[in-house]
Amino acid sequence: MSSDKKNREKSHDIVAVMIIEVLGKPKEHLVETLEKLVTDIDNEPGVSVVEKTIHEPKELEKKPGMFTSYAEIEVEVEQALQLAILMFKYMPAHIDIIEPENIVLTNFGYGDILNELTRRLHKYDEVARVIQMERQILENQLKKYMPKEDKK
Repeated sequence: MSSDKKNREKSHDIVAVMIIEVLGKPKEHLVETLEKLVTDIDNEPGVSVVEKTIHEPKELEKKPGMFTSYAEIEVEVEQALQLAILMFKYMPAHIDIIEPENIVLTNFGYGDILNELTRRLHKYDEVARVIQMERQILENQLKKYMPKEDKK
């Protein structure tokens, strides 16, 4: 067993692989964006990027001029909460936990994850409500300027 693996097992870190996809143009921008995301992830507290692979952008068949690419990012986190935060902040298309095989959480650790989940859901709900209100205001303003139909 390598010394890295022994150290990892002693520290009880969680190792996972995330796949993050991007879509856009120009294709060079996709690689730059993925590189920046990897740097941002590596700078998250309690998170280390162990390995990364950024795949060459490919043009979409049905949308010429648009490209897609993805990065496979192996991360090591100290706690399950940090992995949950990464999931909400970076929205990976897929995530695999490589090790450990079994994750033991205390009730406080599990509570932290659920509280973070609840906090983020409330934030998203607030944004959705604001957008709904703004949409209703715009619809009402638009109705003021629309020609009225005659009722004959």
